[in-house]
Amino acid sequence: MLELINEHPNLADYLKDDPVRPHIPLHWRISKGREVYGLFEDELPRVIKAIICVAYTRGIGIEERDLNNIEDADTAMFYTVWSYNKGAGREIVLATQKHIQETKKGIFRYATLSPLTVMAERFHLRNGANFVRKGKKCQNFEYPIQS
Repeated sequence: MLELINEHPNLADYLKDDPVRPHIPLHWRISKGREVYGLFEDELPRVIKAIICVAYTRGIGIEERDLNNIEDADTAMFYTVWSYNKGAGREIVLATQKHIQETKKGIFRYATLSPLTVMAERFHLRNGANFVRKGKKCQNFEYPIQS
């Protein structure tokens, strides 16, 4: 089950596991124009399976500083994702995109700010994203609108 976890009591503990951008502080991740989602098992006790951080931006940014471009946002930028279970990374990316499509009417693009790794490239291409561009420190992939 996908949940917005900006107010979750264990959020700070979860963010310590961020393998991509551990340097980004909690207060920034949940400030205006940003959200953190968790994917939980449906059974009790509820165990977290994956986490994704989203910044709503104007256009697709290629550097971390572009995640601050939140005025007139039209893009959901997935800037970090990690999972604790096999297949949960894919599940959270697609579930978050679907949720945003259904709840945020001004968002029309779904892109990543991914590290320059083969693992990130394979992950996004295998999960249906299209390569957009490569920068000095990051690369972008864009997920097509889900029908």
